[in-house]
Amino acid sequence: MKFSTYLEQIMGVSIFPVISLVLFVAFFTGVLIWIYSIDKKEIEHMENLPLND
Repeated sequence: MKFSTYLEQIMGVSIFPVISLVLFVAFFTGVLIWIYSIDKKEIEHMENLPLND
């Protein structure tokens, strides 16, 4: 049997792709908001971390 036949028998399985898409979009939007709101000095500090001993 194919794997898709097992998924067709589960009630409400079609909501999981929608939930995963919403979670991905929410996470991606949150990261974009964080990137654009971070201070430039903090970015420079993070850039220089590998060079500091």
